[in-house]
Amino acid sequence: MIKINLSRIMGEQKLKIADVARGTGIHRGTLTRLYHEKAVRIELEGLEKLCRYLNCDVCDLLELKDQ
Repeated sequence: MIKINLSRIMGEQKLKIADVARGTGIHRGTLTRLYHEKAVRIELEGLEKLCRYLNCDVCDLLELKDQ
């Protein structure tokens, strides 16, 4: 299972989904699905934009967990 840590990272940085959408150009619906861990896929370009905007690495944003 892959855990998406977007909500934690955004909380630490006191960011809202609208802030991230404006800063990255990623559609708000896509960010909402990632935030609530409902996403089934993400484009590499979007992943790169998120990491650059949040100043984090991919391994901070996505984490492989045992079920």
